[in-house]
Amino acid sequence: MRHALLQLKPEKGNVERNLARLLSRLLELREENIDVAVAPEAYLTGYFLQGGVRELAMEARQLEERLLEWHTQHYQRPLDLIVGFYERDGGDYYNSAAYFELGGRGLLHLHRKIFLPTYGVFDEERFLGRGHGLASFDSRFGRAAILICEDFWHSVTATIAALQGAQIIYVPSASPARDFTGATPGNVGRWATLTQAISGEHGLYVALASLAGSEAGKMMSGGSLLSGPEGEILARAEAFGEVALIADVDFERIPPVRYDNPLLADLKAGLPLIFPELRQIVEEL
Repeated sequence: MRHALLQLKPEKGNVERNLARLLSRLLELREENIDVAVAPEAYLTGYFLQGGVRELAMEARQLEERLLEWHTQHYQRPLDLIVGFYERDGGDYYNSAAYFELGGRGLLHLHRKIFLPTYGVFDEERFLGRGHGLASFDSRFGRAAILICEDFWHSVTATIAALQGAQIIYVPSASPARDFTGATPGNVGRWATLTQAISGEHGLYVALASLAGSEAGKMMSGGSLLSGPEGEILARAEAFGEVALIADVDFERIPPVRYDNPLLADLKAGLPLIFPELRQIVEEL
């Protein structure tokens, strides 16, 4: 299963230009026989939109219609595509990522970001609603889940996805560069550490597609990567620039890895033993 992790630089607020750039990039990669392409968090508008969310957010079905029309006219062969965007649902607004099966079932899954940062340079919860669901889903290739940026920094979310059977977790991200004490921004290294730890613990793949470019005086770090079920990094993009990171995923690797390192099976067996404590914590919130 061939993946393209699209590390792209959006033009802030220009949905038409950004969508056209995404579709043009997919056409350029057609000879690569891509099965799944992943665009970053909030790619269609740029991340630091703030009050502009209300004006530029779009419905998931509206985006689906445009992608299906383009696919029918220009692409032909099946393509699965994950896109990060600001979503409008009635009077509610979300930081969302949608999984589209183009040439098949269309909009297959929609994830709304649960953890909205409000620290440092971030102020998401002022303008957006929190998502209230975390569900793995069946793609035409296997079992998958989507977590958006900070969703992934809370390891419990990836654990839930793994317990739900996910073989791969897609992580659209927009991460401003910080900590310049090393050769690359410190947050790029932190992302690599997280993806390797989660992949290795649960015996699955993690595909991180990170935004690039400059927004509101902040540089988006890039550093997209794919990690494998033994916790190894299989492919990594450089920081900052636009990159189409091409990498292959083989779900057949997962069963033997989980057999040799049965942490997920042990967690399933032990979960009933700690569930009362988990329930008590929730009740005390």
